[in-house]
Amino acid sequence: MDLKLKRFSIGYRTLKTAVGVPIAIFLAQWIGLDYYVSAGILTILCIQPTKRKSVRAAFSRLIASLIAIGYALVFFEGISYHPLVLGILILLFIPVLVSLRFSDGFVSSSVILLHLYDAKHLTLDLFTNELMLMGIGFGTALAVNMYMPSIERKLDFYREEIERLYAKIFSEVTVYLREGESDWSGKELTESATVLDKAKALAYQDVENHLTRHENKYYHYFEMREKQFEIIERILPKITALPVIVGQSGIVADFLEDLGSNVHSGNTAHRYLDKLDTVKEMFANMPLPDTQEKFQAMAALYEVIQEMERYLEIKRGYKAFESIEKTGRRKLSAS
Repeated sequence: MDLKLKRFSIGYRTLKTAVGVPIAIFLAQWIGLDYYVSAGILTILCIQPTKRKSVRAAFSRLIASLIAIGYALVFFEGISYHPLVLGILILLFIPVLVSLRFSDGFVSSSVILLHLYDAKHLTLDLFTNELMLMGIGFGTALAVNMYMPSIERKLDFYREEIERLYAKIFSEVTVYLREGESDWSGKELTESATVLDKAKALAYQDVENHLTRHENKYYHYFEMREKQFEIIERILPKITALPVIVGQSGIVADFLEDLGSNVHSGNTAHRYLDKLDTVKEMFANMPLPDTQEKFQAMAALYEVIQEMERYLEIKRGYKAFESIEKTGRRKLSAS
């Protein structure tokens, strides 16, 4: 029997949990709290993949737990400490959490709720004990979750990879426009889509790891590249369906070759928009096609030019990586 085991690995979230749980239990036990082990449970429930999610989780669980204490006061103290009453309480408690959008705090609030049920009497000391358990459990989780490893290196890798793929695509399109055929498999298109999905997800995670910053230059960058990719996907069928190679094909090929050899993160789209205007003028000055096939080819190529104008307009509206151009980290001369 062939068993395929998943590779063993320890992530940062696992490490944080391993560090946070004993710290929370130690603090709760050191202070002398009842149910001190529960501080570790609350910590586990509050450690999340990102800082913002951790803060939201702590807030949600705190509010849910306070609501649970209120319900316990009404049902347990007002009616009875009985399993049937506990069941009715939960039956009415969960819909309230859902309606208030604190449903993710149900498990942690249940921990507090069961403490109160076990104690059989809600006193000020018990209430204080539960508040301190929450403070230690949630506070420890927030403290250990404040460290997040930088992912900029990986984001830069994705950024450079998508630029490489776009350059390759333009290079292959250039070959087809000049020769009328190509043995290109088109794999860069699939790879581009995959890289963009991974990059946007990672960039969004980076946004979530900054509590005071709501925008992310990488996320906007990959979003911009995604819009450009939609245009690339639109122009390829127009080019591969050209009935004949005409004089305009070489003009478009020269433009795409120049553009493709200078794909980067700087923003000099205005230069290429000017070059595109020149290409349009060259089209206008060329003799009219004398066959229907040439006319169709010329019309298709003009549509490609219009699409490339949209491609560059998208880049011109993007300014997040202007600092790269200013600091001279790399030589920029295109878009």
